Amino acid sequence: MRAKNKYKLLKLFAFSGASLFALYSLMGFTSSESQEAPALKKIQTQLEQRTHIAKVVGEKIRSNQFPEKMDINWDGEGQSVKLAYTIDEGLQKEADRLLKSYKPDYGAIFMIDAMTGEVLAMSSFQRDNPSAPNLNLQATFPAASVFKVVTATAAVDKAGVNPEHKIRYNGGAYTLYKKNVLSDKVTRWTNVISLKDAFARSINTAFGRLSIENLHPEDLNEYANRFMFNQEIPADFPVDMGVAYVPPGKGFELAEVASGYNKTNRMSPVQGAMIAAAVANGGQVVVPYLFNSIEDEKGSALYQGSTLTNGTIMSKESAAKVRQLMEQTVVAGTSRRSFRPIVRDRKFREIEMGGKTGHLTGDNPRGRVDWFVGYALDDERKIAVAAITVNKKFWTVKSAHLGQSMFRKYFGPIVSNQKGRVISSAK
Repeated sequence: MRAKNKYKLLKLFAFSGASLFALYSLMGFTSSESQEAPALKKIQTQLEQRTHIAKVVGEKIRSNQFPEKMDINWDGEGQSVKLAYTIDEGLQKEADRLLKSYKPDYGAIFMIDAMTGEVLAMSSFQRDNPSAPNLNLQATFPAASVFKVVTATAAVDKAGVNPEHKIRYNGGAYTLYKKNVLSDKVTRWTNVISLKDAFARSINTAFGRLSIENLHPEDLNEYANRFMFNQEIPADFPVDMGVAYVPPGKGFELAEVASGYNKTNRMSPVQGAMIAAAVANGGQVVVPYLFNSIEDEKGSALYQGSTLTNGTIMSKESAAKVRQLMEQTVVAGTSRRSFRPIVRDRKFREIEMGGKTGHLTGDNPRGRVDWFVGYALDDERKIAVAAITVNKKFWTVKSAHLGQSMFRKYFGPIVSNQKGRVISSAK
């Protein structure tokens, strides 16, 4: 089955019944039917268990509670169970500390292992309500310019555009006017910029022109679906579905979507981290999981968390090119100031870091939304983070600073050891 048709199947079907076979094909199982059976059965069991766990433990997670013991219904019977989490204690404390120190009106930090999907940190903060629901699970935030990752991936992977591809555009860097987007006139005031620099500086009109010149609406819609917009995320904790509407025709509305200059397309911090993880992981999406294991009173495992992939959404070559764009963002783009200390720190010279920022006024919660989604990796490890802050009047911290602080916390003990044998601070 061709990749494009596979992703159409995933969009059309839920994770149950016959649709499981569509999902399995997305996960790379191409051997004979007899060889596939055990692996497919394992995935089916994992999906069913994740769905059930998200329901029975969901209220606690949404309330920012991580109980070690609780009573749940399992296979129709009441069970007293012990819950073991993937959370890294040191990273969780750092995420909590950052949000409590800077006190944004609203803030969230979500970090995963980009290769396995293990949730390493999940912190949420609301200044006027310490008991507010977990913001990481809410897909009420405009995706803003983070959606440029989707557009850039479609351009690179589908249209064959390179990071050095030149885009001509008229008008300002951060505005988006119909007369500029739809104009292909070249005058002495026309700007010329590479895709790499347009991405790093988040030039809206350049991305609008990119969508009109190099992409079709179905391309953008296909890659939005590949990044799991408009689909339930089968995690073992509850997370809202991200939404992306791509108009059917070329024009100004498509340019708005491609540049992230609209409030219609929304996502959660969980999905933000997944987007960065897919780029870092050579184009393969991993679905986050929060529970290492769930055991009954006798110590028998009822559930064992494991890596669940949602297919390869771009080639490794394309992923490497998108990483170039994201790396340029932290070196010379919109997050350069936040990342300058760590980029200039010689201890971190072997750590590759990349990201994408996004800014837009949202209405749920109401305020100025500031995104950072990014990754950091070395030869052995890959992590991805999404940080978001929403402020009503005044900024207290940039989300890019929260992201680089989490990267420093994770890789700090590693780079301080010359042999690189130390792993994460709390493991």
